Amino acid sequence: MTKLTHYGIIGCGMMGQEHLKNIALLENTVIEAIYEPDAEMAKKASKFAPKAIFTNSVDELLDINDIDCLVIVSPNFCHIDQLMQILDKRHIPILVEKPLFTNENDIPKLKKFRDKYKSHVWVAMEYRYMPPIEALSEKIIQSTGEINMLTIKEHRFPFLEKVNDWNRFNEFSGGTLVEKCCHFFDLMRLLIKSEPIRIMASAGQSVNHLDETYDGKTPDIIDNAYVIVDFKNNVRAMLELCMFAEGSRYQEEISAVGPIGKIEALVPGPGRFWPKHLGPAPTPKLIISPRNPQGPIHEDIIVDEKLLSAGDHNGSTFYQHQKFLKLVRGDLKLPEVSLLDGWKAVAMGLAAQKSAKTGLAIDLQDETNYPI
Repeated sequence: MTKLTHYGIIGCGMMGQEHLKNIALLENTVIEAIYEPDAEMAKKASKFAPKAIFTNSVDELLDINDIDCLVIVSPNFCHIDQLMQILDKRHIPILVEKPLFTNENDIPKLKKFRDKYKSHVWVAMEYRYMPPIEALSEKIIQSTGEINMLTIKEHRFPFLEKVNDWNRFNEFSGGTLVEKCCHFFDLMRLLIKSEPIRIMASAGQSVNHLDETYDGKTPDIIDNAYVIVDFKNNVRAMLELCMFAEGSRYQEEISAVGPIGKIEALVPGPGRFWPKHLGPAPTPKLIISPRNPQGPIHEDIIVDEKLLSAGDHNGSTFYQHQKFLKLVRGDLKLPEVSLLDGWKAVAMGLAAQKSAKTGLAIDLQDETNYPI
């Protein structure tokens, strides 16, 4: 029999509880210990991890010898310093939520961690594992011939409330194009299989949070953007983001076009937000449109209801955890989403934020902007 794998969890807010629910679906796993400083979130987490020890600090959690791996789901601005704490005490596999860091000033710490950490780090990029996006990835070349253009559109609801409202301010979240969109920059690199060389963005805060104040400060996070990225292999990609479009039937629409056709993945948002009076929630779809008279081919992508009820990401958190567990147990040699992948996704987001602020295209062939 496979021995029991013991998890340590750092942070159990909304996303942390999604991780707990999905770990519970894995065989031979147990949540050994949790660090969650917010009393209300800790109470909610205890329902999903009734046997867990709740610690008073990260250091106290790291002192528990039985822990086999760590999952970091704390607020964005905590990630890099918590990685440094772990570096000083334990070297075991880590799954760290995106974004890996939030500020260019974090990079010296990140480099030190990279050079000295003696175990695996997997950066949580759940969107890679959404069934409709995986289906698109598998069929993208046979459907297009080769990718010439890639478009990612996300039309969704505003940011949800988080503990102490940390996600309302760039200094804590890294900015919307880091916090929300590092997923999409990661998908661009994954699907295009090349590195970005230039990024241009136009963005603004038009609707969301303008009437809110926290300690006398108004939120400064953008709520809409267009971002264009040029890649080394001459593919161009575009992101269209709107954070005040909660009535959209599909939250994400991803399309790739090439010389022989087009392929699209249509991804609905979390089922718990779907207005019940509109009938059943939409089903994820794949649409392949060849450049010939036969017309488009539609394919429904069915996701297990049990996985849909365990989170807001179309089952992808479970599939990600399945693979991370293989890494922890030695059945997978390397993480599928490396520390460098997470670093590059944030670097693209920071460059997009800078481009939107300055009105200038940002050169990503410069190591000050992007890890080459």
